[in-house]
Amino acid sequence: MTRALILALAILMSSRQLPTANDPLPKLDAGVPWALAQERAARISDLRYELHLTIPDTVSQPVSGRVAVSFDLKDASRPLALDFGGPAGAVKWSSVNGTSMSLPWANEHIVAPASALRAGRNVLALEFHSADAPLNRSAEFMYALFVPARARQAFPCFDQPDLKAKYTVSLDVPAGWEALTNGAMVDGAETTTVRRTLRFAETKPISTYLFTFAAGRFKVETAERAGRTFRMLHRETDAAKVARNRDAIFDLHAAAIAWLEQYTEIDYPFDKFDFLLVPAFQFGGMEHPGSVYYRASSLLLDPSATQEERLGRASLISHETSHMWFGDLVTMQWFNDVWTKEVFANFMAAKIVAPAFPEVDHELRFLYAHYPGAYDVDRTDGSNAIRQELLNLNEAGSLYGAIIYQKAPIVMRQLELIVGAGSFRDGLRDYLKGHAFANATWNDLIAVLDPRTKEDLVTWSHAWVEEPGRPTITISVQESKYAIEYTQQDPNTARRLRWTQRLKVAIGRPGHFEELPLSIEAERAEFEPALVSTNGESKPLYVLPSAGGLGYGNFVLDPESRAYLLGHLAELEPALLRGSALITLWEEMLDGRVKPAAMMDVLLASVARERDELNVGRMLSYTRQAYWKFIGAQQRTAVAAHLEQLLRAGLTAAPSASLKSTWFNALRDTASTPSSLQLLERVWRKREEIPGLTLAEPDFITLAQSLAVRGVPAAEEILDAQIARTENPDRKAQMTFVRPALSRDQKTRDAFFASLADVKNRRRETWVLEAVGYLHHPLRAASSEKYIGPSLQLVREIQRTGDIFFPKRWLDATLSGHTSATAVKTVRAFVETLPDDYPDRLRRVILSSADDLFRASRMRP
Repeated sequence: MTRALILALAILMSSRQLPTANDPLPKLDAGVPWALAQERAARISDLRYELHLTIPDTVSQPVSGRVAVSFDLKDASRPLALDFGGPAGAVKWSSVNGTSMSLPWANEHIVAPASALRAGRNVLALEFHSADAPLNRSAEFMYALFVPARARQAFPCFDQPDLKAKYTVSLDVPAGWEALTNGAMVDGAETTTVRRTLRFAETKPISTYLFTFAAGRFKVETAERAGRTFRMLHRETDAAKVARNRDAIFDLHAAAIAWLEQYTEIDYPFDKFDFLLVPAFQFGGMEHPGSVYYRASSLLLDPSATQEERLGRASLISHETSHMWFGDLVTMQWFNDVWTKEVFANFMAAKIVAPAFPEVDHELRFLYAHYPGAYDVDRTDGSNAIRQELLNLNEAGSLYGAIIYQKAPIVMRQLELIVGAGSFRDGLRDYLKGHAFANATWNDLIAVLDPRTKEDLVTWSHAWVEEPGRPTITISVQESKYAIEYTQQDPNTARRLRWTQRLKVAIGRPGHFEELPLSIEAERAEFEPALVSTNGESKPLYVLPSAGGLGYGNFVLDPESRAYLLGHLAELEPALLRGSALITLWEEMLDGRVKPAAMMDVLLASVARERDELNVGRMLSYTRQAYWKFIGAQQRTAVAAHLEQLLRAGLTAAPSASLKSTWFNALRDTASTPSSLQLLERVWRKREEIPGLTLAEPDFITLAQSLAVRGVPAAEEILDAQIARTENPDRKAQMTFVRPALSRDQKTRDAFFASLADVKNRRRETWVLEAVGYLHHPLRAASSEKYIGPSLQLVREIQRTGDIFFPKRWLDATLSGHTSATAVKTVRAFVETLPDDYPDRLRRVILSSADDLFRASRMRP
């Protein structure tokens, strides 16, 4: 905020002229209704915020601020509503165009009367206190997180994505604190012995959900790559860990920027590139332009990091960097198209990462990164379309999930195949340049791409983007004609939707297989006989329509193919074919066409022979799920010793630290026999080492908690000792929070669960989710089932008070350990008795989270 403006505000405040506007005022719903957003977007242009915020030394005092909101107004004949959801009494003073007045404030809106507005330039000035919810405050640091529409809780604003604005910010923080926001820091910091004021340059136009600021006791790392200076702020106390990861983190950012500049033909759009590593950040990352936030543990990897974790770090950095173009430079007009920014971030990340990991099968990585997660929702009664209707931004958080993060990139890959990679890239360049520093819709992109292909993209988009679900695709072998027939069915028989897509069909024969391309459109069709081998070979050993990790759907195998793949999974070549078959067999198990015990046998037989690390990781992940969720307690007891023996053998034989970590984590997560628990305890006590595997502080914390939830005799002593020896204060605080959930004492666990009803105890969402996961561990399922009903009752409040992923993750953690018929009954009864005004998207979230519970219960004898 300029000194002249601050002086003017002070003069106006001292005059105490506070007339109340008495113009007729519109009735406005809370949140940001679509109708209000449209009305404001049509009237407002050239929007700017000059914002000064004071962050106190203690969290018991509110953050306070002053803001001047300036804009051109097209129509001054009607009142104009600002959004503000601060605490009661938070507006301390306000003025419109230099005249002090008390503005009406209700339902999260402050209304400026028409009589005080004018056509052309207007300035609304306010002094206020912020709500704490989006500021993520703790004793030594804070960070603002406003996605999807929570900026209005921190300061008065027009909180909608299509009113982009330029921000000029100053922050008054405790001495010794560092700070950042979207703009570059400018000279003129004022520092006393107790306070520090930092000023930042005006930003490029950005949406309110992309604006941010953070301050705290952060350490700063700086590096230069290709002439650009990067800054990394963090709180890690392990200097060796920072040194070990530092260069890789800066290199990955620089490589992602260089790739994107070349692909888009647009230079990095913003003035600087800082990033903040947040302990226990509730997302993997958040793409604020010029000030990206990451979960610290996702970037600062331990020596025990697996290949998937290293790939995950590169993908996360590439994802958030891609957002600088896809989401930040060009932003969706309304949050019903939020998926467009996420799909391109994921899609581009997959392209960016590939060259840096030449040893990895990136088609296989794409398969595992997207298909299982998408299927986890799309197979359920809670499935949703990629693009959804949204009438108010206060429900925008419920749009997020696996459908937009995992299914949408699969759909985008199909679109690239239809249009062609070169035409697709050229279309994206036109799209970005045509809407730079502005907003666009999905239909705007389709309009750019449609002329570049002969296919009807509008019809294609309707099936893939506007409708939920996946096709059921059945392949049958017509032996007499050496032909293969497919049928495509919509599980929703009343809809009879048809999905156009490209497939690769593997036809297995002794010693080799053929992989044939197939485009499907109609409900039923047959391969031309010439496409199938007619050289006298017998009927195929198997037909796999999901080969190449390309097709999307519920693939129903013919009985002969199913039997062969169950018996010969480990023999398939290449690794991508094994991965495609593995996912298909897993889906067949979930649909009841393969018994869980048979699936467990296949996993154990195959993982022992698997050579590809990505396949090992996925097989062990499925093994954990089958072991705890699907095979039942009696079968679990019967297989435990064999499973642990196999895992220990895999750990010993693993040729790399990354693979050893993968095997060790699986052993830690499934161990139940005395010998394995004793081994893990010796490792935790540092009396035994795993050759070739270096464990760090986070590994020992997880190991201590895993031993405690299994009720080992020394559980309490182990937890005490681990808290005492944890050096990082943020990790120590998290473990202290989680500890009651690990207690042997039922009353202690009951009291901890009861405490989560208070929103203040749910602020650290990653801490809460870890604790809830331990409360509902399968070994504690009988005693924690009583928490399911109250947890479901909390979901709507959690959606209102928490961040975007919290409701789904809360439900996943709550239901993760349960398989009983009574747990199913509790969930079904809750859903069936929901009131008419219960949000449908939230009902769908409940059903998708409960799907594994429903299926596991049906599978039990």
